[in-house]
Amino acid sequence: MKYLTDIEIAQNTDLQHIQDIAVKLGIDTDDLELYGKYKAKLPLHLIDEEKVKKNNLVLVTALTPTPAGEGKTTVSIGLTEGLNKIGKQATVVLREPSLGPVFGIKGGAAGGGYSQVVPMEDINLHFTGDFNAIEKANNLLSALIDNNLQSSKTLNLDPRTILWKRVIDMNDRSLRQITIGLGGTANGIPREDGFNITPASEVMAILCMATGFEDLKERLGNIFIGFTFDKEPIFARDLKAENAMAILLKDAIKPNLVQTLEKNPAIIHGGPFANIAQGTNTIMATKMGLSLSEYVVTEAGFGADLGAEKFLDIKCAAAGLSPKAVVLVATIRALRHHGGASSAELNTPSLEKVQKGFANLEKHIENIRKFKVEPVVAINSFVSDSEEEVQFIIDTCAKLGVQAVRSEGWAKGGEGTKDLARAVVDVVDNKAAQFKPIYNWKSPVTEKIETIAREIYGATRVDYDKKAKLNLRRIERLGFNDFAICMAKTQKSFSDNESLIGRPENFVITVREIEIAAGAKFIIPILGKMMRMPGLPSTPASEHMFIDNDGKISGLS
Repeated sequence: MKYLTDIEIAQNTDLQHIQDIAVKLGIDTDDLELYGKYKAKLPLHLIDEEKVKKNNLVLVTALTPTPAGEGKTTVSIGLTEGLNKIGKQATVVLREPSLGPVFGIKGGAAGGGYSQVVPMEDINLHFTGDFNAIEKANNLLSALIDNNLQSSKTLNLDPRTILWKRVIDMNDRSLRQITIGLGGTANGIPREDGFNITPASEVMAILCMATGFEDLKERLGNIFIGFTFDKEPIFARDLKAENAMAILLKDAIKPNLVQTLEKNPAIIHGGPFANIAQGTNTIMATKMGLSLSEYVVTEAGFGADLGAEKFLDIKCAAAGLSPKAVVLVATIRALRHHGGASSAELNTPSLEKVQKGFANLEKHIENIRKFKVEPVVAINSFVSDSEEEVQFIIDTCAKLGVQAVRSEGWAKGGEGTKDLARAVVDVVDNKAAQFKPIYNWKSPVTEKIETIAREIYGATRVDYDKKAKLNLRRIERLGFNDFAICMAKTQKSFSDNESLIGRPENFVITVREIEIAAGAKFIIPILGKMMRMPGLPSTPASEHMFIDNDGKISGLS
């Protein structure tokens, strides 16, 4: 049997005009800023804080993923379809895909099968230009920094201390470390520089944390750049950069409205990665959804030890959001992986490996409950799943007091997720969440780091390399102790060693260095060697893409 590809399913769907989708949310069509017939920007005045507090926020996260991922976006969209199928008004709120993974490994990141957001080609490509605006704002600051180095109005900035990097939304390893300013005095001051991928930009993190335009400008001004030769800190506001950067972001700050395949509302905005940033959409998009819908389903990147922890400890704590339930996506493939299956064995049923790998899922269940929120396990269905493996998960979760439900959104859309939707509603209605972050932002930096490492990862202790200890003294001197902790860690393990699968024990976390994102109000401990600029695989997804004379795209998924 030949299955349709994601893009074929999307292209065979008749889309509703975005004005009709807006009407379902009670939005006056005059409030829409149209980007063609199927996309629109939403003005921030639609956010209603009273409705935000009243309506129901559901987070979708996952167990520690395999390299292919476990389908959080697909489950998020499918759950939204299912909630609407059972009579609940629900909107899905997601991140925007990055071009780097789209052309590198994934080939698309707008859901899959019959649980997609559309128009999928636009969403996966330039969309409404938000990433471009973020890139330009970031690189404007870079240009202002280098201009000041040779200006008569110099701030006396020491080029050796500059922490700010340029960004581009593409996987390009050759740009990780570069030398700029060569070619004589007219071309600037020679110095080492480099590019990060756009989702790793602090401007992206700031956009996702901002609560409005004034807050955005203040945060942009607070970006920490480096030190003067006299050891005084320099910020973007010292270059008078914040207003010009905000001008470039004047449209990007507004959330984007699109639709699902079943013509339910979808809001897509922001796109930080979860292993090196906070891994969730903007505060404004989530609040927009909660202002307009009874239920909002949103996802956080990678496993719950990364995306969910940051969503709960950073985003929810900063924005005053209180999730009512958490959906933990699990696949039989991932449980086999954590049970010791090789990559060649991931599609081969093995109850023994699933039983052994369940320890990983069990730790994530324990972690979610530490935030005083009840999880539901969504078994994202694959054709290689055996009934005995699925039943083992359902029965074992039941012994832990957790509902585990098969999710078939990829194959059946909302019809395949109605049981999952009912399970989520049951938790929301009958197991009142008393959400509480696991640390207080005002606690000492090392205490916050160690709380995450001990409680969420299961580490016995945290070691700090010499550079990290120097960074801690810098944080103390700059007065940034009360910032949130945004761990940069491999997504492949609870530990900082990606080879430790399952539920590792008796391990030590090592903090190599600690970066500062003063505008986002993050402290970023770096665990191991983290890439801020990925490279392309030996066979990039781009090689399988094609566009015909009519502009029809294939191979984008």
